[in-house]
Amino acid sequence: MAPIIIVLIILVVLVFIALIKTIQVIPQASAAIVERFGRYTRTLNAGLNIVVPFIDSIRNRIDLREQVVPFPPQPVITQDNLVVNIDTVIYYQVTDARAATYEVASYIQAIEQLTVTTLRNIIGGMDLERTLTSREEINAALRGVLDEATGKWGIRVNRVELKAIEPPTSIQDSMEKQMRADRDKRAAILTAEGIRQSQILTAEGEKQSAILRAEGEAKAAALRAEGEAQAIRTVFESIHAGDADQKLLAYQYLQMLPKIAEGDANKLWIVPSEIGDALKGLSGAMGNFGPMGGGSGNSGAERREKPSVTD
Repeated sequence: MAPIIIVLIILVVLVFIALIKTIQVIPQASAAIVERFGRYTRTLNAGLNIVVPFIDSIRNRIDLREQVVPFPPQPVITQDNLVVNIDTVIYYQVTDARAATYEVASYIQAIEQLTVTTLRNIIGGMDLERTLTSREEINAALRGVLDEATGKWGIRVNRVELKAIEPPTSIQDSMEKQMRADRDKRAAILTAEGIRQSQILTAEGEKQSAILRAEGEAKAAALRAEGEAQAIRTVFESIHAGDADQKLLAYQYLQMLPKIAEGDANKLWIVPSEIGDALKGLSGAMGNFGPMGGGSGNSGAERREKPSVTD
């Protein structure tokens, strides 16, 4: 009785193991390679799959999603014999699980070595300056070569990026000095241009200010002259309208003499010849405005005839 139970237990275990090996669940975006007696049979896609237990075996499970693989820095010699270290990143995707399994032993290692050799070939035809400024060109050339070479492996290279390009330390110091000198040069040029522009604008402003000031002074002088002329015309018309005599004019002439003498700069007076006539006219006027009694008495005395003395 006991041997039969042991045999049944062994059969149940074998059936359970057979069921496990028969039913294969493949996750999404994955594939599995099935071999029968060591020979490729088929590729299992995502979902529930049935295989023959103990005859079919799963050789490899491959992720079909896009993968990102960074490669360590690689020393590369440029055309001008300078060694630069370049870091690369590869974005690839497995498109054929069977080819990725059987066409190459390790497609990751193969892609890395192909990237290094292709990169050295591309950079070897460029100088350092072009290498530093031509990343897009290097990426495109590297991707074209890798995509063509890895196509037969069932690999599609979607993108290649250069993470860093590190020149030698001495070259970096020289580049920093050159960049600093260029920045100082541009700063000096901009400063000089600013000073020049400022001086030009200042000169233009002073020129416009002088022109406007001169125009203002000319207009003011013209207005003053016009005002003085108008005043003279008004006075002249008033004098002629009032029929002023010589005595009034002489009096006005004498009133203007103190105004002429005002100021510290007037050290010398020039008396016109007409001043005598003015004074005579004024003295005559003042004589007429004197006391009436005294004036008449004197005149009467002068006009009175002396009594004649008769014998």
